[in-house]
Amino acid sequence: MAYDLIIIGSGPGGYSAAVRAGQYGLKTAIVEKDPKLGGTCLHVGCIPTKALLHTADVWQRFVHSADEGIDCENPRINYPKVLERKSGIVNKHAKGVEFLMKKNKVDVIKGYGLLKGRGKVQVGDQLLEAKTVIIATGSEARLLPGLKADDAILTNIEILDMPVIPKTLAVIGAGAVGVEFASIFNRFGTKVILLEMLPRIVPVEDEEVSKELERVFKKTGIRVETGAKAEDIKRTDAGVTFTAVLANGKKETIEAEKLLIAVGRKPNTENIGLEGTKVELDRGFIKVNQFQQTGEPGVYAIGDVVAGTPQLAHVATMEGMVAVAHIAGKPTNPINKNRIPGATYTEPGIGSVGLTEAQAKAAGYKVKVGKFPFMANSKATILGHHDGFVKIVSDEKFGEILGVHIIGPEAFELVSEAVTAMSAEATVDSMISTIHAHPTLYEAMGEAFNAVYGQAINV
Repeated sequence: MAYDLIIIGSGPGGYSAAVRAGQYGLKTAIVEKDPKLGGTCLHVGCIPTKALLHTADVWQRFVHSADEGIDCENPRINYPKVLERKSGIVNKHAKGVEFLMKKNKVDVIKGYGLLKGRGKVQVGDQLLEAKTVIIATGSEARLLPGLKADDAILTNIEILDMPVIPKTLAVIGAGAVGVEFASIFNRFGTKVILLEMLPRIVPVEDEEVSKELERVFKKTGIRVETGAKAEDIKRTDAGVTFTAVLANGKKETIEAEKLLIAVGRKPNTENIGLEGTKVELDRGFIKVNQFQQTGEPGVYAIGDVVAGTPQLAHVATMEGMVAVAHIAGKPTNPINKNRIPGATYTEPGIGSVGLTEAQAKAAGYKVKVGKFPFMANSKATILGHHDGFVKIVSDEKFGEILGVHIIGPEAFELVSEAVTAMSAEATVDSMISTIHAHPTLYEAMGEAFNAVYGQAINV
């Protein structure tokens, strides 16, 4: 059967691209090797993880309910019910993706998609043909050499289905995945140690954000070791043991019931038929132009397989929008890499967009910074979450907003104002004159813009 477009992979990038292609009237098929549509993000990534993080937030409220004037004696976590709720949310949205395919007249083809020359995709014994193909095969967790995932050595997949909350958990890697699971299980009562090879945790964030998250993590009982490595990892009857080589050179034997490996993700570009094509790879990632076109005519790539953009669901989705618009001959704007928001759902949360202070200075800007603490925000006091701040990085000469970095309550929601402002090319001055409702968390954003000129009111 001939199609206008075949999409290989049904994660957020793939299924969103399929919906948009259907809206544009393109005859479209989506190929998925897994039993359900939705990809890593829906089934073993963003959605189930955030469901557990929400439960951790609710549980924290119960633990500290007396502070709210609510007597709640002997609360307990029914973890099987927590997992049931998490799975229910995932299944609901997987069905939602199936509905979207039907609504937009997209053919769903189950099986492993393999490129077979120009415009051809093999799925089992079917040979499909299309004018255009989008590769949206996503990524999988990287494991340390010699390790295999099991019931004690975990990736993002296995940790989501542990039947009980472990008493001890070691986490190797302090990017978004590592710190989110550390935050979840610390609040559930697990003793957590977090190891990061680089000098700071959440290393893609502004340095002050990393410092603040480490401070709060340590305050809440998470042991954080930066500049640290794990060696000689072994399974034991009780779980896992390994040698931690600490930043000061000392070695320490660590024992834990569970070990989460969170050292990044590798692109799924092997064994998909790229051999013999003109698709160029960079360390396994696919090189594309501004419209997501690869070096092979008629083949596009989006999402985690793409070189040069962060492995985030919302990036994959927007790349899908750009690719399909280009395929359909519609107007589109390529992705601006300095307008991509990052969101990490720890407690406190992180939301950021644009250049860090260090990046802005390295780029030659004369930087002016404004910073406002949530300690001085009335809504944060009402919520009982005072940690963190909003930090504005701006260009002194023109007031251009170069970056916004938030750590604190609902930071991952608050960053939306910053993304909109930067996309609209608003300046520090125009944001200062924007009225922020009271009492809200996002007032802290307005105060931080005022703080660029040393004119914040509540500090």
